[in-house]
Amino acid sequence: MKKTIFITGIDTDAGKTYCTAWLARQYLDRGLTVATQKFIQTGNVGHSEDIDAHRRLLGIDPLPEDLDMTTSPVVFSYPASAQLAARIDGREIDLSAIDRSTATLASRYDVVLIEGAGGLMVPVTDDFFTVDYIASRNLPVAVVTNGVLGSINHTVLTLEALERRGIAVDCVLYNTYFDRDKVIAADTRGFIGRYVARHFPGTPVFDVPVLDDVVK
Repeated sequence: MKKTIFITGIDTDAGKTYCTAWLARQYLDRGLTVATQKFIQTGNVGHSEDIDAHRRLLGIDPLPEDLDMTTSPVVFSYPASAQLAARIDGREIDLSAIDRSTATLASRYDVVLIEGAGGLMVPVTDDFFTVDYIASRNLPVAVVTNGVLGSINHTVLTLEALERRGIAVDCVLYNTYFDRDKVIAADTRGFIGRYVARHFPGTPVFDVPVLDDVVK
């Protein structure tokens, strides 16, 4: 089995890092080899805190590809959108470096999970967005959502953007960490499940459990 999936969220704080680690654990438990990659990391120097979090959540040591930055090929120091962070650091966003890293990981691992930065419409340039990168590389997407008030709107917009561009939805990851208002969370989860069943038949919606259940 060889598979590469792009992990996007309905907004910046949907829980992509945690859900990426959870999804990686599901594949590891099936006996597959898995590497996680960060699309573009901002707010760091010389490493990716999201990659560090993946390893910590999975309870594993850094991969060899973490040490040579293959899993985080583009890192900017300012904690902002990729476009702004690149401008502040005075550098271009090297998409070819990201492509090379993904190809290297895909040649060594059964599954590669690429965690995005923010949502689909985060700009890489003024006229090229994250969703354009996904579409141009023909990557299936896992959408991270949650039960926060407003998530229905953001989830539907995200799914419509993917559908409009003909991008395959591999799965929807419902992050239960944010289920603080049980009434709103239950209604949100129910609506998202029904929406996905109607518009993306056969696409699974997974309930991602709380932190203690990631590491086994």
